[in-house]
Amino acid sequence: MPRAVTARSPTLSRVSTTDDTADTHRAGPEGGALKRDITGKLLFLFILGDVLGAGVYALVGTIAAEVGGVTWAPMIVALLLSLLTAASYAELVTKYPKAGGSAVFAQRAFRSSFVSFLVGFSMLAAGIVSAAGLSLAFSGDYLGTFIDVPPVLGAVVFLVAVALLNARGIKESMRTNLVMTLIETSGLVLVVVTAAILLGGGGGDLSRAVTFAEGVDPVFAVFGAAILAYYSFVGFETSANVIEEVRDPSRVYPRALFGALIVAGVMYVLVGTAASIALPADELADSSGPLLDVVAASGVGVPAWLFSLIALIAVANGALLTLIMSSRLAYGMAQQRLLPSVLGRVLPKRRTPWVAIVVTTAAAMALAFTGDVATLAETVVLLLLFVFLSTNVATLVLRREKVEHEHYRAWTVIPVLGALSCVFLLTQQSGEVWLRGLLLLAIGAVLFAITALARRASGRGGARPTSEAAPAGATHGDGKADADA
Repeated sequence: MPRAVTARSPTLSRVSTTDDTADTHRAGPEGGALKRDITGKLLFLFILGDVLGAGVYALVGTIAAEVGGVTWAPMIVALLLSLLTAASYAELVTKYPKAGGSAVFAQRAFRSSFVSFLVGFSMLAAGIVSAAGLSLAFSGDYLGTFIDVPPVLGAVVFLVAVALLNARGIKESMRTNLVMTLIETSGLVLVVVTAAILLGGGGGDLSRAVTFAEGVDPVFAVFGAAILAYYSFVGFETSANVIEEVRDPSRVYPRALFGALIVAGVMYVLVGTAASIALPADELADSSGPLLDVVAASGVGVPAWLFSLIALIAVANGALLTLIMSSRLAYGMAQQRLLPSVLGRVLPKRRTPWVAIVVTTAAAMALAFTGDVATLAETVVLLLLFVFLSTNVATLVLRREKVEHEHYRAWTVIPVLGALSCVFLLTQQSGEVWLRGLLLLAIGAVLFAITALARRASGRGGARPTSEAAPAGATHGDGKADADA
């Protein structure tokens, strides 16, 4: 597990403050700024809502097919793997609290605009593709329970609604996320409670939760299923791209990040165990809606439409958080001159990056016309593993840089293990997924070349140098570390 240590600066400590008026805005290009409206509790719920996404509602059956009833074991392994990379994010985000996240870290560590662009582009592409897939999922079978509309039309209307909420303000978006997170979490709690009622009434089978599938090697089965379970924890990295809108980030970010991941991990373990108690592993594996089947098997009498509604809300919440991340990432890359500066423009009163919101939403709409949910989702994890690998390596490289404010610091072995875990997971991807991922990266490389040529022709030069892009110690009054995280 990571630890919290700090770099101290008496000078900065005297000016550090948590007063809202001391650090309401963060300067951006063309006089723009983002408003600091995210508290520690809202950040925790932001991360929790992104991690507890729609995937968990189908994940249990897939894992049960690999390990049998011991679904909790690969979930614990996946939690530990995700905490490794999360520790690197906690260190770099509190050390360099700037929108842009992994792209900013890569720029500082590798001193290459091209590498920084590809890292940022991988994150941006993964977010937009994910939003497109989620919009189709929203307008498909889930929405079909209540109203029948063409999937692509429903996806476009849904994305417009999400974009309008995103543009209205981060506070409004976070409050909506709060409600949605509570609803989707209540659905998972409902699964655990109904399974407990079933067990208490003499039904179910507790022994299934410690029984592996017949003929499998327990160690290989657990680690093989952990790769699947790892996908359910993806989402925590999006929090790095709203850091300029977080109050006192060095203090609250590590707590919110680790707290959300641990809570999600505990919830996954409980849900997986409840599912194994309620139904045999082969029935879970054959089901496209395993948690709905678990609730039905309990005999408690929860209406089927209720779970469809909860799943719908979970998908909507995932899309909202993903588009928030994508627009803030585009904004941050514009600050680095890795994308056109127009993406850094913000609404005068709302202080939200409206151009970035329009562009990322339009791209998601276009992708919604190109394939189904499965096709759009296949490359997301591969792209994010590239980002995670870069961030873990950047954490080690940037140890040579000192900043004048307090920040979180992980044990050195943690980012090393985090990088190795990313390499391991990359080796498990299929050739088809690799082909799609490399094609997207090639598109990014072409876009980078076009942008660089355009800037050179206009005489504006390339990306901002590292010292200008993210000055060390530039915390604007929020650089107080959390020594107890």
